[in-house]
Amino acid sequence: MKLLICLAVAGLVTFQCAGQTANPATNTQTDSTQENKADSAKPKSTLTLGAVYCMNADYYGQTAQEKLPYFAAAATYHLKSGIYFTALAYKLVNDTGKRIISASNFGAGIDFKISKKLSADISYDHTFYPGFSPFLQAGNPDNASIALSYDAWIKPSISADYSFGNTSDIFTTAGISKVVTLGSIGKKDVVTITPALSVVGGTQHFYQTYITQKKLADSLLGILFTPVTGTQEPGSTSFTKAITTFNILSYNFKMPLDYNRANYVAEASCQFSMLSKNTEAGPGKVNSFFSFSFYYQF
Repeated sequence: MKLLICLAVAGLVTFQCAGQTANPATNTQTDSTQENKADSAKPKSTLTLGAVYCMNADYYGQTAQEKLPYFAAAATYHLKSGIYFTALAYKLVNDTGKRIISASNFGAGIDFKISKKLSADISYDHTFYPGFSPFLQAGNPDNASIALSYDAWIKPSISADYSFGNTSDIFTTAGISKVVTLGSIGKKDVVTITPALSVVGGTQHFYQTYITQKKLADSLLGILFTPVTGTQEPGSTSFTKAITTFNILSYNFKMPLDYNRANYVAEASCQFSMLSKNTEAGPGKVNSFFSFSFYYQF
């Protein structure tokens, strides 16, 4: 599930960047010296805990019909071998079911170096959704992912996700990012931004499940169902072709602002996603996502 990847991995990546970035006010080391020091550091097992508030749920730049602001608690236990385990629980602010937990997610993966700068990550996770969940991706609770990234001056990355459950979909994401150090507030902190651009392509079988479940849930509540946004008529030949064909889905720009210290990170992030005309969940629409998070590493 894309949400889990964002929450669980973001903390690890941020801590890695913070750990390898010296205080610019006192830094006299060269980049090569810092790289050699980082490479020679002994790996250790870590536990990262996080708390997140997001103003809307993001699924590859797409959103459900209604806004879904949520709070989330995330945990990642990362072994020095590269194997890691993740857990996530989140609560929708407007959960009509009055549930304590709106959904939960558990996963495992491994990250490793292929070369000095090329890294890989392989993971699997499963999300437990309640009946009539309002999440756009609720029909595909299982997700297997593989990602490659190259740690250069600008960091390019590419990933592929196979999501399955009631239906199945394939997604690919290609992106670039750059960690930029803005400076320090004190002697033991650093402030960074990480602008990132990405393009997402994939199929949209999940959308058929979403509108079917929403229509049923609305009928039970006595609400007249209105198609989410798509221009295709569900059940028609053109609609079936649209959701089964692999197309570009969204173009995304993300800008996290991080305050980093030795053991914790506070982050404010904004993301803007322009959906392609092939996207059923709002063709041509621009979605915005704002989030605030805090991660502490033991």
